[in-house]
Amino acid sequence: MEKTMVLSAPTNQRRRPAVRFGYDNAAGVLFSLPAVLLLIGFVVVPFIMAFVLSMQIVRLDAARPPIWVGLEQYRRILFDPDFSPIFWRSLLNNLTFALIVVPVQTALAVALAVLLNQKLRGIAFFRTFFFLPVVFPMALVAVVWTLIFSRDSLGLLNGFLSWISFGAIPPQDWLGNPALALISIAIMSIWAGVGFQMVIVLAGLQEIPPELYEAASIDKASKWQQFLHVTLPGLRNTLVFVIMITTIFSLRLFDQVYIMTSGGPDDSTTTVMYQAVTSAFVENNVGRGSAMTVIFVLIIIAITLIQRRILRQDTQIS
Repeated sequence: MEKTMVLSAPTNQRRRPAVRFGYDNAAGVLFSLPAVLLLIGFVVVPFIMAFVLSMQIVRLDAARPPIWVGLEQYRRILFDPDFSPIFWRSLLNNLTFALIVVPVQTALAVALAVLLNQKLRGIAFFRTFFFLPVVFPMALVAVVWTLIFSRDSLGLLNGFLSWISFGAIPPQDWLGNPALALISIAIMSIWAGVGFQMVIVLAGLQEIPPELYEAASIDKASKWQQFLHVTLPGLRNTLVFVIMITTIFSLRLFDQVYIMTSGGPDDSTTTVMYQAVTSAFVENNVGRGSAMTVIFVLIIIAITLIQRRILRQDTQIS
């Protein structure tokens, strides 16, 4: 009888990848666990608490217990003629502010990053100089810019405009004019935040391979052509992140309004966050303030998802 030998491959080698895959997964979960717990503790739990409070009438200084009213707060905020106009006006101011700040701040961040992405002597000083406003607290920046926008001739901006025009430009009430107040706050916010976006874009610029610029120079491409066909395509993912984070920051506008205008004049600078804080702590209606924050968070999430989808589609097409 002939003996046949059956060769079987060792099974240990096949099992190792599965064991290693499971180990990598466990390590990834452990590394991400602190961040997940922080998100749950500081985002998810407060949102759930705000939603529960929005279903009740809660008075901070009242001895009586909260009264459950269900979705009544949301109905009054969105549809009641006594409350809905100020909410929709605040939301419009938020969107207007974002439409001003996001494109201007992003464009300035790209321009500054391109200028500072040079191997020049003392370039570190200029990078620090343009990033410096980000370090200061927004409350301090708002106080300083309130003095700059002072309506009398002692205001720095009015004094400067009067000096360069030899008195032809009269002093303006930058924060007291409904047509200028929101624009003035936007200018201050752009100055205070452009350094943060500049650093992110600068990091993206330094990730672009220099060989691409060398190839473009060999093809005799001008600086402008290199910017359009090398720099911008290389910054696509960075710009998507910058635009999204700038949109979120601009929509949560509160500090500047609270310090500089208190929502005025004529509600021209009031925002949803300002109205929520006013309802909760000035009008002593915590439920209504919580309902405003819940609605606003859902609106921001919707805008972010739509923006993310559009920007990703543009990136894939290009």
